[in-house]
Amino acid sequence: MPYNVLFLCTGNSARSILAEGILNQLGRGNFKAYSAGSHPSGAVRPEALKQLELAGICTEGLRSKSWDEFAAIDAPKLDLIFTVCDSAANETCPYWPCHPISAHWGIEDPASLQGTPEEIERAFHRAFSLLNRRIALFLSLPLATFDKLTLQKELENIGKLER
Repeated sequence: MPYNVLFLCTGNSARSILAEGILNQLGRGNFKAYSAGSHPSGAVRPEALKQLELAGICTEGLRSKSWDEFAAIDAPKLDLIFTVCDSAANETCPYWPCHPISAHWGIEDPASLQGTPEEIERAFHRAFSLLNRRIALFLSLPLATFDKLTLQKELENIGKLER
């Protein structure tokens, strides 16, 4: 304890940032969440920050960063890795020491939506809501009672919900 969890996406500007904020709020004390991207955009989308702030979640320190930071020797030892976008799930990831458990929780990218400000806000809210529900389900699992393979299957099943 705490478990170190990394949420991966391509741009690390929306979905993975949302997941990092949500898990750090809901899993306080038991989990430390991080996020990163294979090709980080360099900026967090203001719509993602707004969703977190509306939920009372701290946004301090959230930034778009490369997954290379978490493959470095001095990086935190990762226990779990979640990909939250389909393109990151299909990319060749860096070598992760200790072979953390991984699962795919694909969510439609609200940052890629072209539309009215209201449509874009709804897309960010939907991404936030899906991640919030999946993370709540994840936190309800008795992690210590599962072997690695069973836990991975449970996490993958959570990722298939409400897709």
